[in-house]
Amino acid sequence: MKRILTALLAASTGLLWMTSTGQAQEQERNNQIGIGVHYWTTVKNIDVNDIDKNGFSYLAMYQYHYGWVGIEADLEWFQSGFGGSSKDVYQPQAYLILGKVIYAAAGIGGYFSDGKLADKPFYAFRVGLDIPLLPILHLDINANYRFENWDDLSAEGTSIDTDTITLGAAARLAF
Repeated sequence: MKRILTALLAASTGLLWMTSTGQAQEQERNNQIGIGVHYWTTVKNIDVNDIDKNGFSYLAMYQYHYGWVGIEADLEWFQSGFGGSSKDVYQPQAYLILGKVIYAAAGIGGYFSDGKLADKPFYAFRVGLDIPLLPILHLDINANYRFENWDDLSAEGTSIDTDTITLGAAARLAF
């Protein structure tokens, strides 16, 4: 009887240790890096020939989560024509995220084109689904509303007053 109790105690201790180790490993995966694509379109119709009204952009991202709160840093790349720019546009961005699988985020970003950073930032709101496909692989599907200001991108951009709506998807690896 003593052997059976000792074996049960050892087995339950091992099971508790494995469970707590698994939880600790899952909790340690607060960092995520990934890549994604956005399809964007302007809210208002633009009647200027040199300015794109919609298109695709590509981004690299880093996220850190602590429970239901997270932060995200992105670098998004637009080809020339975005906002009337004659060069490619890079947008460094930062977001504060609330939620896990279903989330909302608020962010700020800027425009970097032709060797200079724009004076006025843009602001963004995002809602999305962060679907864990595997313990280390997440699929993020999101919608964004951006309050854009294209004044610093081109002379034509100063006459345009429109925001953009963006639909995006990204794959991220957790570590």
